[in-house]
Amino acid sequence: MSSPFGKVYLIGAGVGKTDYLTVRGQQLLTQAQVLIYDSLVDSQLLSLVPENCLKLNVGKRGGEPSTDQQTINKFLVAYCLQGKQVVRLKSGDPLIFGRVNCEIEALNQANCDYELVPGISSALAAPLLAGIPLTDKNFGRCLTILSGHQPNLLDWEALSKIDTLVILMAGRTLGQIVKLLQENGRSPSNPIAIIRDGGSIQQQVWLGTLGDIVNRVSGVSLSPAVIVIGEVVNLRMINTSSSPLVGQTILVTRAAEQSSQFSLMLQQQGAKVIEMPALEIGPPSSWEELDTAIAELSSFDWLILTSANGVKFFFQRLEKLGQDVRSLAGIKLAVVGKKTASILKSYGLNPDFIPPDFVADSLIKNFPESLTNKKVLFPRVQTGGRDILVKELKKQGTQVIEVAAYQSVCPSQIAPEAWQALEERKIDIITFASSKTVLNFYHLIKQKLGTNYAKLIVSILDQVCLASIGPQTSKTCHELLGRVDIEAEEYTLEGLTEALIKNRI
Repeated sequence: MSSPFGKVYLIGAGVGKTDYLTVRGQQLLTQAQVLIYDSLVDSQLLSLVPENCLKLNVGKRGGEPSTDQQTINKFLVAYCLQGKQVVRLKSGDPLIFGRVNCEIEALNQANCDYELVPGISSALAAPLLAGIPLTDKNFGRCLTILSGHQPNLLDWEALSKIDTLVILMAGRTLGQIVKLLQENGRSPSNPIAIIRDGGSIQQQVWLGTLGDIVNRVSGVSLSPAVIVIGEVVNLRMINTSSSPLVGQTILVTRAAEQSSQFSLMLQQQGAKVIEMPALEIGPPSSWEELDTAIAELSSFDWLILTSANGVKFFFQRLEKLGQDVRSLAGIKLAVVGKKTASILKSYGLNPDFIPPDFVADSLIKNFPESLTNKKVLFPRVQTGGRDILVKELKKQGTQVIEVAAYQSVCPSQIAPEAWQALEERKIDIITFASSKTVLNFYHLIKQKLGTNYAKLIVSILDQVCLASIGPQTSKTCHELLGRVDIEAEEYTLEGLTEALIKNRI
């Protein structure tokens, strides 16, 4: 997308989070200069675009305020003519009830270049994710996908004879559709399934027949929903996986900029995962101290790195200053944690010492040599880190040079999906991988709840299992949240996963 000419990419977002987004769609989102998106697009996808990308929410959700189509067309044309790379992001697939034809017509009239990128339509994905096959050799030989927006315009005499019907945008017209089908010969006992929020953590499924479904969902908002009518509904397959965390919804608190390998580990064990950014990682307010230390690297005996972020920012700065790993010749390396060691190895270096318990306290207790009169460089988080390591080293007569390599701050607000799941009591487990994630989680919840936050936090977390990666994180859980239910025996993400499996609820 480095062309000086503008281009519009009409992309199908699929259903739910990034799990069901195409590789092409993800690639284009990461390079977008302007993003014009519909309300049904999952908020997680918005985090894929660059920080300086202009994001425009144009609504397009039934019954709610939205930008009129002519204005959307003008946005697409105007930004394209400015030479921008524009992503028009629609839920599902852009050409299945995506109302994209008029947008393409406007682009053609303005001689704007565009590309269509397919997405997984909810008409296909939602039934699958609910375990309903849309075809079957005995009960589903033919399939029709239709819009329920204006049922009076459709030929219900013909539709009533089709094995399987998949209906989108029919939440408000369900009663009318059921009546029309029965008036045209469809049996009241014909099975029906309604799948709301397919592919998301909020997914719900209602099963019934044409004769009773309206009463079953009386008073329930059915938007956005996919409706399946036909005998295939009776073939619904229930997940009987033996994965130990099946049925558990886990909220993972993490750094906003970091992809979560931990989430993948949990998903592989059957869990549904919602990621809640609880840390924002960035460069320190000043590089001066670290730059000075790097200029004097040869004077140090040890370099101690206690986090993956510390490793990354240290070596990025080393490279920025025109140096590389050869500058560390003669300096011994100590790291805390397997992940920190793994990141260090990605730079071609092996640590000289890793403490057995993966915590800073263990590093002091088990250090392989006396550090009296030794000079140690400790690149660390700018504020909020624990001081125990520095205090203990100084007690031993060590000259410790602490320098800010990065800073971590609390996000400005809680992720909408995480808050909705907490508020609706859909979270079974919350994991904390550091004291700071506990602190920031508490702050974000407190900010959301207002003056009565103390009692409300207890209420929201009443039935939720709180899981900690280790003793210090557990201590913060006790201080702010009143308890901790599971603590990892090995203080790593793998150890935390094992603890969840061992203590599965």
